[in-house]
Amino acid sequence: MASSDGKNLNAYLVGGAVRDAALGLPVADRDWVVVGSTPEQMTELGFLPVGNDFPVFIERQSGEEYALARTERKTARGYQGFQFNTSQEITLQEDLARRDITINAMAQDRAGNLIDPFNGMADLQQGVIRHVSDAFLEDPVRVLRVARFAARFKFNVAPETQQLMAAMVDNGEVDALVAERVWAEMRKALDTDAPQIFFQTLRDCGALVRILPEIDALFGIPQTATYHPEIDTGVHTMMVIEQAAALTKDPMVRFAALVHDLGKAVTPEEILPSHKGHERAGLPIIKQLCSRLRVPKKFLSLALAVAEYHLHMHKMAELKPTTVLKMLENTRALNDDERTRQIADACIADARGRTGFEDRDYPQAELFVKFQQFAKQVDSAAIAAQYADGVAIKNAVHQARAAAIAKVKATLE
Repeated sequence: MASSDGKNLNAYLVGGAVRDAALGLPVADRDWVVVGSTPEQMTELGFLPVGNDFPVFIERQSGEEYALARTERKTARGYQGFQFNTSQEITLQEDLARRDITINAMAQDRAGNLIDPFNGMADLQQGVIRHVSDAFLEDPVRVLRVARFAARFKFNVAPETQQLMAAMVDNGEVDALVAERVWAEMRKALDTDAPQIFFQTLRDCGALVRILPEIDALFGIPQTATYHPEIDTGVHTMMVIEQAAALTKDPMVRFAALVHDLGKAVTPEEILPSHKGHERAGLPIIKQLCSRLRVPKKFLSLALAVAEYHLHMHKMAELKPTTVLKMLENTRALNDDERTRQIADACIADARGRTGFEDRDYPQAELFVKFQQFAKQVDSAAIAAQYADGVAIKNAVHQARAAAIAKVKATLE
């Protein structure tokens, strides 16, 4: 089979590779659009076909993706309801016109010349996310993508694009989004430096209540009396996930920070000042959200642990050794250093997610880590050798771990 060579084609570098290079960012993937060719010609040149819905090929030498220039026509509701045209007559500009936002609708020829029919470079320089055309209305995934790119680059969404996003909420187009795609975009947003912008952008256009009603329900719920009751829980949640992103790149911690207070939306009004009991009230809501979006179990597990025990963390120095040990056991942190750190970081983010508390010292988290370190060092095998009865072994190990935690507590007094 002939070795493929993209240099023999009328091909243009497009999309993210052009955008990221202009921003001075590393270019992870280089995608090309081919004008004036056919699937048969691509195969004859040695390219490997991989596209199912429309012709996409891999250049064997570089591994880069080459797609035939195409247009698309809406045929049904949702992001899969499209019919594609990949005839040889499709121009580069027609291909770029079908793209979602202007900063993704730029191309570059092999000589490095920019093709920018929709002024994407100007929007890139001004920090604006703007739709290419009213065809934006046809694909609900674009609402999620705009929010994600706004979070990734910390760009503003153009008012006219916000209007189109709101129209897609009003006409029910966003209701056609499938769970896997919502989670895929949300998961990418959690990797950005400002994931809170993703959720705030969705709320600004009215999509958050349709896509993530559990998060939207937090807005308008008063915060606790202890910390800044003048802000509501939705605002606090956005600040918490912002703090989590500043602390760690771990997406599981960021997700746990996002959902840690979901129980406050269903806490009875008469106990709102303290929100006692909201931790457990949030557990079924977190499970519901994760089930609907098919969130991986490891994300769910950590989120449940943080939601149930974040108030324990705030009182860490005051807890009895047996209570600390129970927390370590129930959160599966006792013998897991990584999980201990994840819980600690999520709780630091919670403590700092309030105006004026962003740089707050939070020794409780490091105390929790220290308790875990001492408790896990108990030699359970040596203790087990002293007893013949399983129940006695379990009780002795438990007592030894509680004693180790008590020894740490004694140094604080």
